[in-house]
Amino acid sequence: MTNAAVPMKAPGAQVARPVRRFGVGWLGMVPFLAFAFLFLVAPTFYLVVGSLQTATGAFTFQNFADLFTPQIITTYANSLEISIVTALIGGVFGFLLAYAVILGGLPGILRSALMTFSGVASNFAGVPLALAFVYTVGRTGLFIVFLKGIGIDLYSNGFTIYSKIGLEIVYLYFQFPLMVLIIAPAIDGLKKDWREAAENMGASSFQYWRRVALPILMPSLLGSMILLFANSFGAQATAYQLTGGFINIVTIAISRQMRGDVLFNPNQGYALAMGMVIIMAISIAGYSLLQRRSERWLK
Repeated sequence: MTNAAVPMKAPGAQVARPVRRFGVGWLGMVPFLAFAFLFLVAPTFYLVVGSLQTATGAFTFQNFADLFTPQIITTYANSLEISIVTALIGGVFGFLLAYAVILGGLPGILRSALMTFSGVASNFAGVPLALAFVYTVGRTGLFIVFLKGIGIDLYSNGFTIYSKIGLEIVYLYFQFPLMVLIIAPAIDGLKKDWREAAENMGASSFQYWRRVALPILMPSLLGSMILLFANSFGAQATAYQLTGGFINIVTIAISRQMRGDVLFNPNQGYALAMGMVIIMAISIAGYSLLQRRSERWLK
């Protein structure tokens, strides 16, 4: 029996690198890349060019300078306030709801029902959601009429669903379930070994959550709240249908500049949209960073 001779490499000889070839599998990326270019890259480029032009096509920075006027600053402040409030409230209570169903010892059927409802409710937005709240808690809504029948008149005490607070209440309808869908996998990722190890070392349930569980879940919690913020910041149809455009938020301000009869200035609208793109890009970058940190523990 003879051993096969192994060819020896000459000293200093370069090793041939394998040539990478693009297989047929890359064709599956073509629709995605085309979609991303048509609906993400090209519109963003169009916004950048339009925001740097006047109505006659001349180059200018005035559209961006106008973003620092008091009215537009107030518009951005309103959008940021609504987004931050709904992200924080939706994030905290959505997390508690997910924890109660997943780890709280409730029947398993409740988890299936909650996840099913969350999948539907998180996508129930826009005009249908606004109309649903108008018919329910509007000035002549079903719930308001019922309360009047028992001697409680919310609208006479200053409440109205057509205000900023009312809009935040409406937004929370889809923020709660979205938080449940996002944070549920992170809660599922908490290993029983970690709790058992903490209990063996004499830690109480509070100490386990303070020292172990919450630090592990914190990147996921913050990242989920950032997604809730972005989800609220970009909403337009619900706010417009509910308030008739009387609340100054960025998405409605853009609509006025693009389609309005009085404030018609598309180039200013492009600059407003670029401000939103920058805020969204910062949000996505923060979410990506936090998601990378959370994946270390949830693998």
